[in-house]
Order: sequence, then structure tokens, then C-alpha cells
Amino acid sequence: MQIQVAKSAGFCFGVNRAMETVQNAIGTGTIYTYGPIIHNKTVIEDLEKQGVYVLEDLSQAAPGSTIVIRSHGVGKRVYDDIHRRGLRLLDGTCPFVKKIHQIVAEAAQNGNGVIIIGNPIHPEIVGIRGWCSQAEILEEASQVAERAWDMALPYTVVVQTTFRQSKFDQIIAALQEQGLLLNVHNTICSATETRQKEAVELSQKVDKMIVIGDKHSSNTQKLYEICRKFCKNTYNIETFHDLVLNNFNGDDKIGITAGASTPSAIIKEAICVMSEIQNEAVQEEEKTFQQMLDESFVTLHTGDIVKGTVISISNEEVSVNLGYKSDGIIARDEYSSDKNALPSKELKPGDEIEVYVVRVNDGDGNVQLSRKRLESMKGWEDLQKAFEDQTTVDGKITDVVKGGLIAMVNGVRVFIPSSQVSNRFVEDLSIYKGQTLTFNIIEMDRSKHRIIGGRRALIEKENAAKREALFASLEPGKKVTGTVSRLTDFGAFVNLGGIDGLIHISEMSWGRISNPRDVLKEGETVEVMVLDVDKEKGKISLSLKDVTENPWNKVAEKYPVGSIVEGKVVRMVPFGAFVELEVGVDGLVHISQIANKHVVKPEDELKIGEIIRVKVLDVNPEAKKISLSKREADAVVDGPAQVGEEETAEDSAE
Repeated sequence: MQIQVAKSAGFCFGVNRAMETVQNAIGTGTIYTYGPIIHNKTVIEDLEKQGVYVLEDLSQAAPGSTIVIRSHGVGKRVYDDIHRRGLRLLDGTCPFVKKIHQIVAEAAQNGNGVIIIGNPIHPEIVGIRGWCSQAEILEEASQVAERAWDMALPYTVVVQTTFRQSKFDQIIAALQEQGLLLNVHNTICSATETRQKEAVELSQKVDKMIVIGDKHSSNTQKLYEICRKFCKNTYNIETFHDLVLNNFNGDDKIGITAGASTPSAIIKEAICVMSEIQNEAVQEEEKTFQQMLDESFVTLHTGDIVKGTVISISNEEVSVNLGYKSDGIIARDEYSSDKNALPSKELKPGDEIEVYVVRVNDGDGNVQLSRKRLESMKGWEDLQKAFEDQTTVDGKITDVVKGGLIAMVNGVRVFIPSSQVSNRFVEDLSIYKGQTLTFNIIEMDRSKHRIIGGRRALIEKENAAKREALFASLEPGKKVTGTVSRLTDFGAFVNLGGIDGLIHISEMSWGRISNPRDVLKEGETVEVMVLDVDKEKGKISLSLKDVTENPWNKVAEKYPVGSIVEGKVVRMVPFGAFVELEVGVDGLVHISQIANKHVVKPEDELKIGEIIRVKVLDVNPEAKKISLSKREADAVVDGPAQVGEEETAEDSAE
């Protein structure tokens, strides 16, 4: 076995400086780091043992304590808050990151637009963003065309120090294609560039590659991606405990590199473990029969992932043949994260099963195994990939807790806050229990075993697609079916499958309606006709009226001029009274046509609901107007009226 270590593996200048800042402060009082000082949980745990704690909220800091700013840096607001609270400040910000803060602050002060290239949720980018009032953050070249750019505004461009150079070049090229006025600052750390270049060269000439560093460290993950591109057998470990020794052979060429947040002690431990394998491989001596017998069995180590065959299942405890000197045992509570899963229902003797080795000897000579831990490990990997790729996952809702839901995804618990369950308020979350929901992973912190899922954006995206398709399919005159979703005093909203349309109260019936609730009820399925579609405003006007039943179509035939008909007084106005001849057809009796005398107010002669006889004076179906006369109808019934001189004068005045 040959082992080659990259020259630039381990702490970079900025991280080393931040660590020295913390180490020098130990023993001077209460010390906090604002956020993890670096992305390495082993380092964080060691610092906690020395009395240095991670703080996310300055209000929780003890009076007079020391706050150490992390190497990733923070926004201006945090500095101001530290000074306002009278706390002691030690700045561990990487000088390269500090320079970016200055560039962004100056650009904002000069009125320039700011473009930050990097991972929008990475602490470094969050800190940079805090030095300007507004900024566009880009992680992919494809995002450039999606943004609305001000072509007259000069833009200052900076980039995350650990960002990959090739992706940075692609984004800059895409920005230039837009014709923007750019002032580009390539702020990728030279140490990062050197480290990545070494990783490319080393991974091309070895059989297997080990990348040491925290799985949440941006630069470590970029190293892993680079090495895996050139060496398929690339492994990312956080400490030597994560090494699966069965993956390595005595004649392998092994390359080792490490992220900028990886202490040298962890690198040395991993090298020592690999060196022991190397020493074992070169030791050749005669083997006794017992040695050869022992070596005929597989070798197991704690943390190995191996396959075995189910021997038996007793009291929900599974015995597994691993090809080892002893059989393996999966205890009931180590079988699955799903409390309802039973080995006896899912397995039978002879089945092949993959397991995680918890302990090689459990004290009784058996190998302690876990299927649940393997399930969780794979689940975390799947969720990590879904988080990075922004793809959806499916999870079964197992519990309803305060503030949200718990979903199980491949053996891993995911919390879905109530605000993320839907794009609308859900009063009773228990309706989701037992259901399988599709959602995105919107936040992930492996060190805290915290994963947060969300469906809100997903539902809004789906609804937007449905709305787009619905608007494309609707046109005036088309009949569609929907469900009454809400009733108001002015009409009813109908859900057409992703978007609501409005039936105005005037479009609910050819007759007169005082309250929409007299005609419809919520949840009712109705067939409606589309009157108008306004895609820009997102409005759809609907009608319940059947055009073929429009009573105005035959009013000229049913109410010819000169005919005497009966009607009901339905409305009074200063200039007369409206009389309903049939549902949907009203005519006007002008105040001059109410009686054979001067009438001051229609109410003096008529009452709402009164049935009267009227004569049809004029019919206009297009304008939906009918002129009526009660006076002339009464004259026909009573005979010629005796009109005095005073009345004649009043009529003339009218």
C-alpha cells in the first residue's frame, strides 16, 4: 500500500488564525463563538470541553462575556449588536472574507448593485450579505437569466472564498452575456484554489481517495466532488472512526487530502490507521492451520456495513449469518425506525440482509448488529442529496407535535412546521397523520440531528402550474364545473381546480337575489359559464345563468305594446316604481303613469309586493327595458276619466 498526502491538507491560514484567536482567549472569562467557529464538529466539541460555547443569539450572552466572530464572518448588524450590549469582541474573520465585506460595503455606499456568487445559506454568504442593503445571490449560471437586471446600474461582483473556479467562470460569462456593467472581484481564496488543484492531480494517480473533513463544510464537499470526478473510489470521512477498513487492500495506492476546517490531529490519526494496514500487508510469515481457519472467516470491525443471511427470527430478534466466527444479532429495537415494523412480518430464514456492525462482541460472543442505524445512515445521505439537489422526498406522517408534523423518510425523522404544511392555514393537523406527503428539505443540520421539511413552496409551484394550465384552457362562453369555496354578500367564489372564479350576485339568477346564500352553499358542485378571463389580474368572471333561458328573449312576444298585464311592485325610486312581470323581467311605471293625478312620491300610491295591472307602453329587449302605465290600465278598466282643469294643467306641466 502506498499513501500520499496532499501538501495543502488541513487548516488554511484563515481557519488557523480563527483557532488561535479562540485558544488565546481561553481562561479570560466566559467565551462564546458567534456560530460555529469553523465547520468541524470535532473541533467544536473539543472547544466546549475547554469552556468555549457556540452562541446563535446575542441576547443569551452573559454580561461582560467575550464574543469571538467565526472565520466565515458576520454582517455589520452583529458587530453593532455586540458593541450595544457592551460585550468584548474578538474578530476571527478570515482576512480574505474581511476584504469582501469592505468591497461590498463600498459598492453599496457608491450606489452600485451587488452580486454575490455562492451558496445563499452558507454562513460566509449570509455574513457578506449583511454589509449591503440589497444584493443578488447566484449559485448557478442558469439563475442569471431568471433575474430582472437594471441595465443602467453598475454591478460589483464578489464570490465565496471556497467557490469552485469553473462554476464562477460560467456565472461571470452568463452575466456578461446579459450586457451588464460589471466590476468583477475574483475573491476565491488562493489557498482554496491550490488545495483543489492538488486534489485534481492526486486523485488522478491513485486507486482510492480519502477526503477528511466535516460533511457540512463547503470546501470539504467541493474537494470530495472534485476527487470523485477523477477517482470513483473516493470516501469522505470526518474522523478515522468513519474509515470502513474493508474498502482498502494492501496493494492500494491511497491519496489523502483534507478540508480547510480539518485539524492536523485528525489527519494524522487517519494516516496512522492506514499505515497499520500497510504494515500488516507487508508482514509475511508461515501460517498455522488455526490461522488459516480463522482467516477463512470474514473480518469485522465496528462501523462496518456488511451483508448476511437470516438464520432465524425469535421474539422479533433476528439471527444473521455473516460468514464470521460468530453469528450476528439484530435486537428488536435496532430493526427499524418504524415502531410498527416487525421482522417476523418482513423477513424469513434465507433472506439476504444488509446490516451495520455496532459491536463485534456483545459480551456473549455474538456480533451486535443494527438495521435501523444503516437505514438512518442511508436516509441521511438520501436527504443530504435531496437538500443539495433541491429535489423532493416522500415521507409518512407518524406524529402530530406542537408546531407541526413529524415525517419518517428512510428511517430519519423530518420536522415539518405548521407554516410549511400547506400554503394555507390548516387548523387541524391531525388529518395528515398516516398520510404520505411529498415535500422539500429546506434546512439540514447533521450535527444537531435536525432536518426541516417544507411543502409550502412546492404547493405554490404546483398551483401556479395548475393556474397556468387552467387559464390556457378557459375562454368566454365555455361551461366548466367547480366547487363553491366561499360565499360573500356580493357573490360566490368557485374553485375550478387551482384557481377561484367569481359568480357575481347579478349572475346567479335571471331573477332578483338579495343574498347569495339563498341560492348556493359552500362545498356545492356547480356548472358555470365563463364570462371573462383576465390572466394578468388573475380574475375569472362566471355566471350561473343559462343563456337559453334568458326571459328577455321573448318579452316582445309575451308583452306586446298595448297589452294589459299583471305584475308585482318590487322597487321604488324617486321617478317611479319597478314592477316584476316575471322572474328576471322588470318594467318601469314612471311616476307620471302611476295615477290619473299628480303624484309626489310613488310610495303614496303603491306598496312593495302589491299586485297591480299595467299597460305595456314600450318594449326594448336589447336594452332590457319595458315602459308600463298603471294609469292607462286603470282607465281601460274604469272607463274614461273625468279630468278637471287643474289636473289637465298639472299633466301639461309634467
